[in-house]
Amino acid sequence: MVTAILIPIICLYFFWLTQKERKEHDKKWLSMSHVHPEAVLTGEIKSIVEEKERFYYHRYVFVQILQIQTDAKLITAKKITPITESVITESFQIGEKIRIIGKWDGTKFLFSQFEKHEFK
Repeated sequence: MVTAILIPIICLYFFWLTQKERKEHDKKWLSMSHVHPEAVLTGEIKSIVEEKERFYYHRYVFVQILQIQTDAKLITAKKITPITESVITESFQIGEKIRIIGKWDGTKFLFSQFEKHEFK
């Protein structure tokens, strides 16, 4: 009698816990493309690496890693975009002048906003 009541309660609890965890990961996944603007870098793109990475089970992100030559040194910049049905990825070209707006994460610069221009 006890198992007939206890087993469904345990199953419902773990189902509820799994759904809660999935919702939290979905929020984190969608917020990956929003980087708080704290700094601005300007430079020329020297190399580009683009790859698809798994974020959580069936959720993926598109990662673009740019090597940007500024006046002072070579900096690694990273743009992360969650892959959804309506995702539009930006294309970058080697040799383009770019201004990126984002924040530092250790030695890498995370960005979500950028401007392609001919700077003087």
